[in-house]
Amino acid sequence: MENQLAKSTEERTFQYQDSLPSLPVPSLEESLKKYLESVKPFANKEEYKRTKETVQKFQDGIGRKLHQKLLERAKGKRNWLEEWWLNCAYLDVRLPSQLNVNFAGPAAHIEHYWPPKEGTQLERGSISLWHNLNYWQLLRKEKVPVDKSGNSPLDMNQFRMLFSTCRIPGITRDSITSYFRTESEGHSPTHIAVLCRGRVFVFDVIHEGCLITPPEIYRQLTYIHKKCQSEPNGPGIAALTSEERTQWAKVREYLISLDPENLTILEKIQSSLLVYTIEDSSPHVTPEDYSQATTMTLIGDPAVRWGDKSYNLISFSNGVFGCSCDHAPFDAMAMVNISHYVDEKVFENEGRWKGSEKVRDISLPEELVFTVDDKILNDINQAKARYLKQASDLQVVAYAFTPFGKKLTKKKMLHPDTFIQLGLQLAYYRLYGRPGSCYETATTRYFYHGRTETMRTCTVEALGWCQSMQDPSTGLLERQQKMLQAFAKHNKMMKDFSAGKGFDRHLLGLLLIAKEEGLPVPELFTDPLFSKSGGGGNFVLSTSLIGYLRTLGVVVPMVHNGYGFFYQIRDDRFVVACSAWKSCPETDAEKLVLLVFQAFNDMMQLMNTAHL
Repeated sequence: MENQLAKSTEERTFQYQDSLPSLPVPSLEESLKKYLESVKPFANKEEYKRTKETVQKFQDGIGRKLHQKLLERAKGKRNWLEEWWLNCAYLDVRLPSQLNVNFAGPAAHIEHYWPPKEGTQLERGSISLWHNLNYWQLLRKEKVPVDKSGNSPLDMNQFRMLFSTCRIPGITRDSITSYFRTESEGHSPTHIAVLCRGRVFVFDVIHEGCLITPPEIYRQLTYIHKKCQSEPNGPGIAALTSEERTQWAKVREYLISLDPENLTILEKIQSSLLVYTIEDSSPHVTPEDYSQATTMTLIGDPAVRWGDKSYNLISFSNGVFGCSCDHAPFDAMAMVNISHYVDEKVFENEGRWKGSEKVRDISLPEELVFTVDDKILNDINQAKARYLKQASDLQVVAYAFTPFGKKLTKKKMLHPDTFIQLGLQLAYYRLYGRPGSCYETATTRYFYHGRTETMRTCTVEALGWCQSMQDPSTGLLERQQKMLQAFAKHNKMMKDFSAGKGFDRHLLGLLLIAKEEGLPVPELFTDPLFSKSGGGGNFVLSTSLIGYLRTLGVVVPMVHNGYGFFYQIRDDRFVVACSAWKSCPETDAEKLVLLVFQAFNDMMQLMNTAHL
C-alpha cells in the first residue's frame, strides 16, 4: 500500500500538460504601445512621428479587424501561435537548416574528468551514450522532473521531441515526425544510428529487456570504428541534409525512386533515438576558451551529421563531446536539461564506468547501405562544397569572463542576465556609435505548448545609459542612476513578456491573419522603422541566456551584418559564445566579446565607486 501511495504522489513529466493555461492574446492597444516604445531608440523625431501616425491608423482601422479575427482563432485553440510559429519560423524556411537554423554546442566534461585526450573517443563515448540512454528511459517512464518557475509548472511538450524525432524536407514546407512514445503510450524505437566516415550503422540499445551497458556499447562503437578505418569511406548521404530545403526534398524523392529500400533506410535513421557522430577531428578547448570546440559542433563534417535530426550527439577524436540539434521541434532549454544531466553523471562517476565489464552476446551493428547512382554522388559532392563554403565564412568566439560572475552581481543586487544584456548594449554602442536592435529570448512555457517570445532589449533607458557612459561630462552618480533605470526596465519587461504580455508574436499573428485573408500587407509592417528596430527577423543582435549551468551553445546571426550572442551564467564567471560572418566587413565577433568583457568591468566599477 505504501509503495502504491508513493507512486501516486510522484510527479510525472507530462502530468500537468492538460491543466496548463492557454496562450493569451494580448490587448491590441498594449502591444502597439510597447511596439512604439521599442522603435524610439532607432528613430529621429520626424521618423518617430510618422511611425506613430502609422500605428494609430493601424489601431483604428485594419488592426482592429485583424485583432478580432485573431481572438476568434484563439477561441478554438489552446495555443493560437503554435502551428503558425512552427511553420513560419522553421518549416517554411528554405535556407539550408543545418547551418542556418540548428543550434549546437560543446559538452562541459572537459572542465572536470574528461580533458581533451587522444585515444579516449570510444570509451568515453560509450559512457556518454549510456547516460543519454538512461535519460531517455527516465523520459519514457515520465520520471524527468517537471520544470517549474516557483511553484508553477512549465510546459514539457518539447521534451517529447528530444528522441526519435526528425524533420522531413518538403518542396514548399517541411514536416516533423516524432516516433517517441512514453511507456504508457506504447512502443518507442530502441535503436541508435551511428555515422562514421560517410557510412551509417544502427544497433539496438535494449537487450533482453534492459539497457546495454557501457562495455557493450564500447564493443559496438569499436566494431564500427575499426571497420570504417580499414575500409573506404562511404558516400556520405548525410551531407544532403545540409542542402537548401527544396533541393534536399527533390533529391530525397529521387533517392527513394532509385530503390524502395532507400526509404526503409531513411526511416530507420529518422526513427532512431539519436544520431551518434564519430568525427575524426580534435578541436582545441580549455575552460577559458571554447571557441574551436563550439565552432566544430556547429560546422563539422557534413557527411557524419544528420542535419534534420533533433539530436546529433557528437564525439571528437580527442574525447571532446558536443551536440547539434534541429531547432524546429524544441528550443535549447530541453537540450540544456539533458546535457546537464549527462555532465553531472559523468562528474559523479569521475568519468568512469564502475559496473560490470561483462559483455553479453549481442548482435553486431547493422550497416545501412543506400543504393546510389552518379547523380546522387554528384549531388552529395555539391552539397558538401556548398556547406563547407558557407561554414568557412563563420566566425565563432567562445570565451570565459573570469573576474567575477553571478555571486558578485547578486551581491550588488543586479540581475545577472540583465547585467550581461546591458554590457552587450554598451559594447555594441562603443563599437558602432549607434544602438543595436536586440532580440533576447523570453520563455512562454507557463502556457500550453508555449515556446518563446521576443524581448527587445535595446530600450530607451539602455540607450540613455550607453550615451551617458560615452559622454565625458556625465558624472558617475548620473551614470549609475541611468544604469539602474535600464536594469529596472529590463527586469520588468522580462517578467511581463514571459507572462504572455509581449508584442512581437502578437504582431506576427496579425500579419499572418492578413495574409490568410488575402489582404494587402498593412503599412505598419512595411514602415522602415519596423525592420530597423529588428521586426521581421532583422535584429542585429540575436541573443539568449543558455542558463545557470555549464552548458554552452551557439546559433548563427539572424542577419548578415549581425551577431549571435549566447551565454551561461555561473557563480564565478560568465561564458559567452558569439557568432558572426567573416564576409561582412563590419562585424568581428572577437572584438565585440572583448568589448563586452570591458563593459562588465566598467559596470562593476560604477557600482563600486558611485555611492548614492
